[in-house]
Amino acid sequence: MREKEIRLALVCYGGISLAVYMHGITKEIWRVARASRAFIAGDTAGDGSQGVYRALLEEIEVEQKLRLRVLIDIVAGASAGGINGVFLAQAIATGQSLEPLTDLWFEKADVEALIDPEAAPSSRYSKMWALPLAWMAARRTDQDIEELVESGARDEVRAKLSHFVRSRWFEPPFGGARFTGMLLDALAAMKAAPAGPRLLPDGQPLDLFVTVTDFRGHPERLRLNSPPEVIETEHRLVFPFSDHGEGGDALGHAAELAFAARATSSFPGAFPPFTVGELDGVLADRNLAWPGRAAFLRRMLPRQAAANAIDEAALIDGSVLANAPFKPAIDALRERPARRPVDRRFVYIDPSPGTKFHLGDGARTSTPGFFQTILGAISELPRKQPIRDNLDAIAERSRRIEQMRRVISDIAPEVEGEIEAVFGHTLFLDRPTAARLAGWRRRAQIAAGKKAGYSYAGYGQLKISRVVDAVAMLLYQVGGEIGPDRWHRIHSLTEQAVRDRGFGEAGPTFVGGASDATVAFLRDFDLGFRIRRLRLLTRRLSDIEEAHEEAVITPFRDALYESLAGYLERKRTDFHLRLRGDARRLRTDAGPLLERLAESLDLRHLDDATDERLATALAALPKNVRRPLLLTYLGFSYYDVATLPLLQGEGLDEFDPIQVDRIAPDDARSIREGGAEATLKGIQFNSFGAFFSRAYRENDYLWGRLHGAERMIDIIVSTLPATARMKPGRVAAIKRAAFHAILDEEQDRLGAVGGLIDVIRAEVGLP
Repeated sequence: MREKEIRLALVCYGGISLAVYMHGITKEIWRVARASRAFIAGDTAGDGSQGVYRALLEEIEVEQKLRLRVLIDIVAGASAGGINGVFLAQAIATGQSLEPLTDLWFEKADVEALIDPEAAPSSRYSKMWALPLAWMAARRTDQDIEELVESGARDEVRAKLSHFVRSRWFEPPFGGARFTGMLLDALAAMKAAPAGPRLLPDGQPLDLFVTVTDFRGHPERLRLNSPPEVIETEHRLVFPFSDHGEGGDALGHAAELAFAARATSSFPGAFPPFTVGELDGVLADRNLAWPGRAAFLRRMLPRQAAANAIDEAALIDGSVLANAPFKPAIDALRERPARRPVDRRFVYIDPSPGTKFHLGDGARTSTPGFFQTILGAISELPRKQPIRDNLDAIAERSRRIEQMRRVISDIAPEVEGEIEAVFGHTLFLDRPTAARLAGWRRRAQIAAGKKAGYSYAGYGQLKISRVVDAVAMLLYQVGGEIGPDRWHRIHSLTEQAVRDRGFGEAGPTFVGGASDATVAFLRDFDLGFRIRRLRLLTRRLSDIEEAHEEAVITPFRDALYESLAGYLERKRTDFHLRLRGDARRLRTDAGPLLERLAESLDLRHLDDATDERLATALAALPKNVRRPLLLTYLGFSYYDVATLPLLQGEGLDEFDPIQVDRIAPDDARSIREGGAEATLKGIQFNSFGAFFSRAYRENDYLWGRLHGAERMIDIIVSTLPATARMKPGRVAAIKRAAFHAILDEEQDRLGAVGGLIDVIRAEVGLP
């Protein structure tokens, strides 16, 4: 049975009251992860949609001979997506349940619950004159409301909208401290509910990124030619969290998670800017301790901490400057372990794609008016900007990797011929041992250097430069003190230490030679070379494994991925945390710290263990399987000379091509066409609609679950090989089963939209 992981990096957009819809989607993604874990562990997955997902995975295993595991190991979010991202990450890391949050969303995501008591109107007549302004701002009249809002919700919407517009003017109507308390309540409810196991394998880290906007900004130095340095103000912040593969409370204290969720969702005008003092006050009122407060604030707000100005920081909605936080999620891929083949997906949740904003009357072709232009420029346009730049970056990376694969495929016959010429045909009849494998590898590397000629010197210098960059980045991340100044200092000191010790001198040369110091440097620090070599071997194994019995291939595959995991583990920051103090104190000579890092990496001993493991696994293979794998392994130096410059120094150790999937109302059409306009209520009043009606929240939550189920089934099925086919109509039947399971689960809970469930059942059809 072949095995593969579908690893999801989830990117959650902002959406104001559509946070409720996104809760339904993330809840379904969480259920897929629970079903997958139960499937792998041989446990029952439970009833409802989880049972449908497990049955799908079992069917794929039986019909396609492919054992899939679905993991969510990276979560990035902004604004409403940031809140949902925090809750989902906490559930994955701890095994806690998202179920308690649903009723909290229904009860607390309401204008009456969110309005600050001091901002509420003093009487029913307070600012009654302002009520028509609300309709005008949203291009609504009372007649429009009759057409827009269902009869059962009209009175509720009118009353709550009236309360909202008659609340405190020229100050945010929603209470910041009140919302912070709600977030703490939500995290406490999750912790109090029965929990299951962590939803990632042991040692698999979960990374969470939450975008925030620093309203006042903080100074950043930029290096130029002239003047040599300028100071500019940076407003973008990304709050990173990781459980380092440990689970439990390692992701963060409840106060820290609430800090990030409250800051990222501080929608301008609706909530006051978030401050550390607000959280301190809420914690004091509840007598809750925050043991790691000082260290956390230094890590998240290093510039303010250095200036002793943390209390003055004013943080607002993360979607103001980064509504689609792809970049931190892409960066997190560098520290992913790999124990089996991986299908990497970036899945982004966009609750209202393509939704246009309308401020004022007039045809779409007319010139925008005064207020329309101002409000659009400062609020709507930045949030609606497409993610083309992010997708282009991912596509360019994938294009280069595909180009590299073509190069490897084209030169493979020549490389194999060179290896056979160096060793002779009898090599592949010998029984490999660890000593032989190491000797063969060194001999092949020398031959590759000589054969490359003039190009080898450039390749070697590029490789040394990339190793220096990687070492400096690792020390920078271990130190945990962010900022371009800190990075440039560490990189400069690392380069100087390398030069002082002669690591880059006298090699590599045109004839493949290198000084003993350079060879020693690469043996101690060139982690990327080892990873690239094993990555190439995994791809070669994938090419040949389908032609052989699984029982023949499995022992070697296990040995290969176990070896790769050991090297990838050493790329992770948390593996070297013992060096954090030394990295932070680095001011002059980096040499002693490099020596300690070499001890921490311990690559020479890891090489010996890898040789032993691979030699044993290779010796057990039939000759017709062993030969192509050995040819690839020993020929790696030839491939690396050709491909490292092609990938701008990244090499094979980075990633396979990344596929991008979207979850949005427009993409889930099995039940109803028309996208958000046909299904969601929260898009009304500039996406504030769900705050004014529980019925709206129930509606959006239910559609979130249904849309999430449909798209997750699509994503799982799309990972099947191109030659695999499910039975005609089978995918549609699985979706119908999931839809009915969800409707059955929610039948008794959704009291405000009971009729909707019957309508959707009719649209879905028979299971």
